[in-house]
Amino acid sequence: MPEPTAQSMMSAPTPGLAGAGPESAPDREARFAIALERIAPTRDERLFLVLSIFIGIMSGLLVVAFRIAIEWVRLLALGSAPHAGQLRLIFVPAIAGLVVAALVIWFFPAARGSGVNQTKAALYVYDGYISIRTVIGKFITAALAIGAGHSLGPEDPSLQIGAGVASITARKLNMSRRRLRMFAPIGAAAGLAAAFNAPISAILFVIEEVIGSWSAAVLGSLVLAAISSVVVVRSFLGTEPMFRIPVVEVKDTRELMAYAVLGVIGGLLAPLFSASLGFLRPRLRALPRWSLYAQPAVAGLMVGAIGYFGFPQVMGVGYDVIDQALHGQFIWEILVALTLLKLLATTISFSSGTPGGMFAPTLFIGAMLGGAVGAFEKHFFPGLTGTVGTYALVGMGVLFAGFLRAPLTSVFMVLEISGSYDIILPVILANTLAFLISRSLQPVGIFEIFTHQDGLDLPSMEEQREESSLHIEDAIQPVDVPVVRGGDLLQSVADVMAQTKAHACLVRLPDGSWYALSAEDLTAATATLTPDAPVQRALKSDRAPQLFPDMPLDTALHHFPRWPVLPIQNRASRAVLEGVLTLNDVLARYRGGH
Repeated sequence: MPEPTAQSMMSAPTPGLAGAGPESAPDREARFAIALERIAPTRDERLFLVLSIFIGIMSGLLVVAFRIAIEWVRLLALGSAPHAGQLRLIFVPAIAGLVVAALVIWFFPAARGSGVNQTKAALYVYDGYISIRTVIGKFITAALAIGAGHSLGPEDPSLQIGAGVASITARKLNMSRRRLRMFAPIGAAAGLAAAFNAPISAILFVIEEVIGSWSAAVLGSLVLAAISSVVVVRSFLGTEPMFRIPVVEVKDTRELMAYAVLGVIGGLLAPLFSASLGFLRPRLRALPRWSLYAQPAVAGLMVGAIGYFGFPQVMGVGYDVIDQALHGQFIWEILVALTLLKLLATTISFSSGTPGGMFAPTLFIGAMLGGAVGAFEKHFFPGLTGTVGTYALVGMGVLFAGFLRAPLTSVFMVLEISGSYDIILPVILANTLAFLISRSLQPVGIFEIFTHQDGLDLPSMEEQREESSLHIEDAIQPVDVPVVRGGDLLQSVADVMAQTKAHACLVRLPDGSWYALSAEDLTAATATLTPDAPVQRALKSDRAPQLFPDMPLDTALHHFPRWPVLPIQNRASRAVLEGVLTLNDVLARYRGGH
């Protein structure tokens, strides 16, 4: 059967109604114009999309400058090839810690932290407000700390910088508070995409961890901003991927068991990482205020000591070390040591209040862990066909899913980085195991831990994702009120109402719409109209709303002050009722009744 065309749908008469003739041409054109007006973007919506591109471009430019600043600081402070035994590995991070602490305490108090929770707080507490000072402070302090060797990453600060660009733009244009709140996550996606060079992963992370939900309009703006920022970054820094991905091979499905082992180990390590941060961070914050000046310096001294005594790889971002692990350039014992030492260094750096992010350290630890498991298994089980680089790649997603609790982002991140779908089964298996095990051992995610430590009450996106939303079909009841036609006589309708003792009746009108007539309105109409008048003369001009079983249940609530009962219609035919809904039905369902 051929599909109906738009023209045939416009000209088709309304089905299933007695007395309903075909629509006239002017009526069809008017209805079609109204439909187009509803779906066509308004001027504000078009401006919103254009501003999303502008925010993406500005965020991309700032992130390019941010990455260059980190690299300059690193080259000036640590040299082009830092190695164990250099005294500056100890002193440079400590001095940088003192400078960063002074800047944060005196000038940029809002620059502390990674940037993710600060962006969420701006969105839910401060109506999307992020000051220019915060953007400048995050840029300067994070660039100094990361470039000088503190074990932190640039992605989370880039997210906050992008959100700040969006907030500043919206305020300059005198946007409403609602628009201001919507712009912050758009800028966050742009900043994260630019830092990560992975627009899809950035969009998913913002949806998963910052806003928790999405609509078509917001998704479109997120995509435009993220892609615009990535285009800017690639035009300045080149189109080369962040890592040189080795050939991905998964030839034997039995090897999935080895990846499952990696998922289990990652699921056990992630809670350890969370617990170490959750333990040390509040205890350092509880120390006397004067110690805030010394904490980043001491953290830098300790991280530098790790580098001085043999493992400079743990200092700074560590992208080059990840690249080496992806190409199997470490033995498994070194990979295990780097995993544990990076975890320790990151815990110390972040807990001290030094501005910087958790993304890069998480990827680093995951890559080292995956490489260690892969190298160990290859050494003792040489029959496995997977490369050590493939295990390192999967390990990046494993810890991302287990520690940051963004399972969807973790899968797409690995796919986006690798560009190969051959790895999808190991990634999904290992990431799912890591997520489930980590959550069972540590029910509260790391961002929620930081939220509670900071005394805030921000929504838990992990809990929101698992909440089952109620729909109208969950509360709908069989039609238990009289159903009459608009042409029925007023007296006959009154008789039916009296016999059934119903509080309302549903009136089906010739054009397919419905009206809910209460017993009080019917009594008033019988006093003013003749008994042989059609009941539709007693109706007001408005009509009952069109509601369908699959719609969210809360969409019905605001209709009850006007309508005593709501008809729930069939999407294939408005004249067919699936059931009815009353306020008591909705409240009973929300209370857990049936």
